[in-house]
This record gives sequence, C-alpha cells and structure tokens, in this order.
Amino acid sequence: MNQNTNKKKSFQMPHVFIILLLIMLLIVILSYLIPSGSYERITDSSTGLSVIDPDSFQYIKNEDPIGFMDYFEAIYNGFVNGATIMGTLFICSGMIYLLEVSGAFGAAISLILKKTKGREFSVICIFYTIFVIFGVLGYGEAAYPFYPLAVTIGFALGYDRMVGTAQAVIGSTVGFTSGLMNTFTTGVAQQIVGLPLFSGIGFRALGLAVFYVIGLSGIYIYCRKIKKDPRNSFFSEEYMNQSKDTQTAVTEEMTLPRALGILVFLAVIVIQGYGCIRLHWSFPQIAAIYIIMGCVLTLIFRMKPSDACQLFCKGAVRVFAAAFAVGMAQSVVVLMNQACIMDTIVHGMSVLLENKSALLALLIIFVFVTLFNFLVVSGSGKAVIIMPILQPLGKILGINQQVLVLAYQYGDGITNSFWPGSSLVQLSMCGVDYGSWIKFCWKIYLGFIVSAFVLVMIAHNIGYGPF
Repeated sequence: MNQNTNKKKSFQMPHVFIILLLIMLLIVILSYLIPSGSYERITDSSTGLSVIDPDSFQYIKNEDPIGFMDYFEAIYNGFVNGATIMGTLFICSGMIYLLEVSGAFGAAISLILKKTKGREFSVICIFYTIFVIFGVLGYGEAAYPFYPLAVTIGFALGYDRMVGTAQAVIGSTVGFTSGLMNTFTTGVAQQIVGLPLFSGIGFRALGLAVFYVIGLSGIYIYCRKIKKDPRNSFFSEEYMNQSKDTQTAVTEEMTLPRALGILVFLAVIVIQGYGCIRLHWSFPQIAAIYIIMGCVLTLIFRMKPSDACQLFCKGAVRVFAAAFAVGMAQSVVVLMNQACIMDTIVHGMSVLLENKSALLALLIIFVFVTLFNFLVVSGSGKAVIIMPILQPLGKILGINQQVLVLAYQYGDGITNSFWPGSSLVQLSMCGVDYGSWIKFCWKIYLGFIVSAFVLVMIAHNIGYGPF
C-alpha cells in the first residue's frame, strides 16, 4: 500500500516538448473562442519602428483559420523563425566546449576553490552578479551558452544542480527586469512613448537593488538547507553521489595555454558586451566572434583542425534539446499570428482600462503584461503592440509615461524565466525539469512580483519622470 501511495504522489512534469505542444494547442483553442481583430500598423517617423495605430482596431474575418496541418506546420515555421537564435546556441556551445575539454575551466575552478575554501557561497555571489550584469546588458538568449558552465561551477562548489541553475537564471532575470540598459524592453518602450533613451535610470537602479537582494536571499536559503541536509535537494540522489566526481573534476593544474584560453574567453565576453551596447550587435555578430574564438583556441591548444571540428560537434549536440525548444517556442508565436487574436486581447485590455483610477489602471497593466507574457515572450514584440495604446491612456489617466514603461518592463521581465514559453529553454540548458524549478522558485518570484508593483506605485506617487 505504501509503495502505491508513493507512486501516486511522485508526479512528474511532462517533457519540455510536450508542454510546448500543449501551449500551441491552447492557442488553437483560443483562436476559435476569441474573435479575430487587427490594428493598422504605421511607421513611427521619430523611431522608425512599426507600431500600431491605437484608434484603428476593428474585428476582422480570419481568412486563414488554424487547421489540422497548420498546427504541425507551425513547428517547422517556428524553427525557421528561431533559426538565428538556434544557430547561435549551437555555435557558441560548440566553441565553449573546446575550452572545457582543454581543462581550462577545471583549472580555473580549482584555483577559485583554493582561494575561497570555506567561503563557497561568496563565489556563488560573484557568478550571480555576473549573470545580473548579463541581464542588465540585455543579453537574454545570448547568455544561454553560459548556463551549463554555471551548473558546473555549482557542482564544484559543493552545491547541487539547482544552485548553479538559479545563479544563472535568476541572476539574468534580475538584471533583465531592472531595465537599466535593456534595449529590448526599456529602450524600445521609451522610444515608442517619446522618452529619452534609458532616462530615469536612477529609480530603475533602486529596483535592481531590490530584486538583487530578493533573488540572492532565495538562493542563500536554499544553499543552507541542502548543506544542512542533502535530502532537501530537489536532486538529492544526484547531489549525494556527486562529491567524488566533483573532486576529480576540479584537480586540473593551470598551465600557460589554459591561462591564455581563459583570457581569450574573458576577452570575448567583454567584446560581446561592448558590441551589444555600443555597436548594436545581434546574433550574427555574436556567433562570429565565437567562431573566431574557436579558431584562436585551436591554435593555443595545438589541436588538429579535424579534431577541433569533432569536439565542436560534441559541444553543439549538448544544446540540441534547448535549441529545439527555441524553435517550438517560436511555433507558439506563429500560431498566435495566424489566429489574429493578439490585437483583440490588447484591445480588450484597453477597454478595461477606461474610466479606472490611476493606481487600479497600473495594477491592471502590470497584471495584463505579466499574463500576456505567457503567450508572447518577445519583450520588444509586446512593446510595439502594447505601448502605443498605453501612451494615450496614460495621458488621460494622469500617469507619467515613465511609470507606464516601468510597469511594462517589470511585467515583461519577471516571468520570462517563470512561464514555460521561455523558461523551458533555459532549464533544458541546465538539465532541470520545470516542476522542480517551479517548486524552488515560486516564493522568489512572488517576492519579485509584489516588490515590483510596490515600486510602480511609489514611482507613480513621486511623479517619476521626466514626463
């Protein structure tokens, strides 16, 4: 009887692909429940962005409703749309693998452990902060190749897979949500409503500090819990059996070629950050510098070109599931566009906001963007749909445009690593299932959401500007 009871309780979340297929099916169902509608798209002369005309909504007859074959064809079309991201993941992961097999990462981790013996959590803080910086710079998917490395570091420090995952995923979320220099959400949204680019950075820095502390506190509590009793780990069996593997994995000695390899890797990260911020690089340029890195590493470690190619393939294969999930996540967008219900949902939100008080309207906006993020992951994609509607509504309701941008960026950023649409890709990079992730992170994300709305209310009450 006890064995049967335990089997009933041990529910396991479906595979990432199954979850995404179910989300696609949900879109199909919604397409037959929600009437099709459309706004006219116009080009903003000041920004060059294609945005909606908020006064042009009309219900339309969908001439191409989603059919049986469309559901399955959307997977292929999603792969086509996500090819840039998928290709970058393969290239970056393959090139980073050259550095891994050289022993450079193992040697670097070994040095870190020697220097920080007894202060392992301080190393978690350092790498958590690095991923926060990645998020601040708007890396998004560009940081995915570093996620497996974060898990390896967590193992080496004597923690489990969840700690490594959390320092990467939560750190990136904190930085991305803060919007300090995030072109994809804050930058696009401010351009649409006519605000100076990255204006109001002081208050967003305050938000970054609040989110930073909440995220790090959640990770610290979990670290203490599993150190006290490894059975509290979400991967308890793996965690209790990993100590021997960890010890052998971090005994590499630092040699001159390995040190040069690490320096090249760090230089690539700096160049990537500079390129994304100053030169407006995207995935093609990022992939290019990792290809250059791979060529340089091949010379440094004196690899035969054919051997380097074989190692590259092994490294690229490791992210196959994550890349496949990227394509399937794009399939959701394909179906949303074919259903023509995205504009209808946004129009319904605008009607709901009419004649509401400013604070209630902000709450509705924040909740709406948070829920809408379940269907539409792209931050810039949501901005060009939602912000042209919020701009005139903000003026009518007496809400500063800067506050509207803040509510939008918080609603978009926090749940990027909570809703399955994008988090499943991140988690697959770390080997963590969605069910365990939700059990681990829900309290942290609840803290993010509550504090975010409090910050939005404070911003409104103090007249967060410039206008």
